[in-house]
Amino acid sequence: MSLRAVQDLQPNWGLDQVTARLREVRRNWRESCARNHECGGRELPASGPVHEIMNSLRGALFPMRLGPPDLRQESEDFYVAHTLDSALHALHQQVLLELNYTARLAEHDAVVGVEARAEHIVRTFAAALPDVRSMLDTDVRAAYHGDPAAQNVDEILLCYPGAQAVIHHRIAHQLYRLGVPMIARIIAELAHSATGIDIHPGAVIGSGFFVDHGTGVVIGETAIIGERVRLYQAVTLGAKRFNILEDGALEKGQPRHPILEDDVIIYAGATILGRITIGRNSSIGGNVWLTRSVPPCSVITQANSQHELPRAELS
Repeated sequence: MSLRAVQDLQPNWGLDQVTARLREVRRNWRESCARNHECGGRELPASGPVHEIMNSLRGALFPMRLGPPDLRQESEDFYVAHTLDSALHALHQQVLLELNYTARLAEHDAVVGVEARAEHIVRTFAAALPDVRSMLDTDVRAAYHGDPAAQNVDEILLCYPGAQAVIHHRIAHQLYRLGVPMIARIIAELAHSATGIDIHPGAVIGSGFFVDHGTGVVIGETAIIGERVRLYQAVTLGAKRFNILEDGALEKGQPRHPILEDDVIIYAGATILGRITIGRNSSIGGNVWLTRSVPPCSVITQANSQHELPRAELS
């Protein structure tokens, strides 16, 4: 059989038409984005480089546990300095991409002041890393003391998905506060993909935070969590409703997620919605659905969660 005959037998996928239609869809999307200021061009932070940056930062924060296996204590400072220098240069490039992207999105000059701002963000972030490590130490201790199955703190760092998610969150939250939320979201989603724990980088979380097991945990952007709080798997700290603007768009950035005060425990499968407050030392039982505030030292179970507390207790 001739080559031409073989080619004639090949399936025809209609790619010319498909390609033309995809081009039209892309054109419509880009025109719509430009009209509504919803996108700012192609050059923006990327998951691959941010993933490498996170691996370096984790190693620099915990060099003898999350660094290279052949590292020795006498070389720790050299390794940390070298790793941070590389990671921060790479982070600086990603920050520049995000700042230029947001400048284009806002139709501002994407050059003036961006370089200086990027340097300031990365320098401020680097200065915060010792405090991040100190905070993470409290999280690791909380996990060790809170789980009878944990044999040592090294096991927490190496094996516990909750610890990995919290490491990512502590770093992502710093970047979110410094004004690069897209990079922060990429870091959060890297942890989400690896652990099943979804923590928005905007959430404010106090020291000694422990997520046990963790799969399916969701913590929204405006959640505020106090100190020594423990969550189990499949807990949701979500929004009850969203405000809608006159043009039909959702209002963004408004407080809409729960506040958990110090020493609160939320057991598996509980769903807590809206800008409500769970008072300190309270315990929320498994599979509870809660949309109202509860006072300190409350014990809420499925049996009593459907009954309203006296108004005086809610004041």
